Amino acid sequence: MFQILWILLIGLVIGLLARLILPGRQAIPWWLTMLLGAAGAWLGNATAGWLGVEHTGGVDWIRHLLQVGFAVVVVALAAPLWQRSRARR
Repeated sequence: MFQILWILLIGLVIGLLARLILPGRQAIPWWLTMLLGAAGAWLGNATAGWLGVEHTGGVDWIRHLLQVGFAVVVVALAAPLWQRSRARR
């Protein structure tokens, strides 16, 4: 249970970082930011494992940059879809 809360908290932080990096306003709710950030973190971890840089000495900067980078991509793709779905209603 605690691990799920930790994943969601980290997802929120990474999602917020992604929204700060992207230009303009992303009109998505906080819970979607959290889920997209968690998805970006998961994709970043998977890519870091594939590249062999998931565990390095000290802070895993490459893994963290991959996580935020994937979160930026996921938020950039999902925000317009969310806005279009809301505009149809």
